[in-house]
Amino acid sequence: MSLQTKIENLFAREPEDFVDEYFRAFDEFKAALNAGTIRAAEPDAASPTGWKVNTWVKKGILLGFRIGRIVEMAVAPASPPAKRDGDGDTAATAWQFRDKHTFPLKQIPDDRNIRVVPGGSSIRDGCYLGKGVVCMPPMYVNVGAYVDDGTMIDSHALVGSCAQVGKRAHVSAAAQIGGVLEPIGAMPVIIEDDVLVGGNCGVYEGTIVGKEAVLAAGTILTGSIPVYDLVRDAVYRREGEKPLMIPPGAVVVPGSRAVSKGRGKELGISLYTPVIIKYRDEKTEQAVRLEELLR
Repeated sequence: MSLQTKIENLFAREPEDFVDEYFRAFDEFKAALNAGTIRAAEPDAASPTGWKVNTWVKKGILLGFRIGRIVEMAVAPASPPAKRDGDGDTAATAWQFRDKHTFPLKQIPDDRNIRVVPGGSSIRDGCYLGKGVVCMPPMYVNVGAYVDDGTMIDSHALVGSCAQVGKRAHVSAAAQIGGVLEPIGAMPVIIEDDVLVGGNCGVYEGTIVGKEAVLAAGTILTGSIPVYDLVRDAVYRREGEKPLMIPPGAVVVPGSRAVSKGRGKELGISLYTPVIIKYRDEKTEQAVRLEELLR
């Protein structure tokens, strides 16, 4: 029986107690997530978006939450410093947290050359980190996320559950890459290769950011906000099941548009909207190369 079939069958059941069959299947599933051999969404040249959702993978993640029980987890350094307790004895310090026992902290493989700088970062088990990923503190990667080779996740940044981040991307400080675990058929947020996500950006609701795009600091992308392309005289928005898609190489900045009627017009109110002001050029490339030198 394939792993997909096992997960689909177990997800469809609702027993009162979960037997070893569930935990064996979930351990196999989570190992595949950690290895990057399965993922919540993957490139698909036949799809209009270039991506397809693997709903069974999302089911597997949800199954892990269903079968997990809340336990106390303590993470101590390999050589913990000693502290004095009330009686003058020494005791090892440890970082305590409580979570589903099926999702502990991820064990980082030595052979991937991943940098996780000290200072409060957390990476949940059941995500994939490619070779040479850099994680600056404090940052967070949730279960089901896929972060490809050479990407930097900067301080106070979030990569949400099932989010897909490509190679050599830079998720800058305080940026949020939303996840979209549910509904299971919905496209998660996709950040393709060589994308620069500026500080304090937010990308949500299954938005797909094309290769080599640049999101200026403070840009917010959601399914409910249209994006105006001043170069190509186009407007991009979510339409039905098709997510908002930012074209490859686009340079997107925060903008505004005036309310054209009613009381809003009378008051001179403008609404936020992202604007594509150009596509990557030599000047943009120089800025991105500077980002590379800082890694």
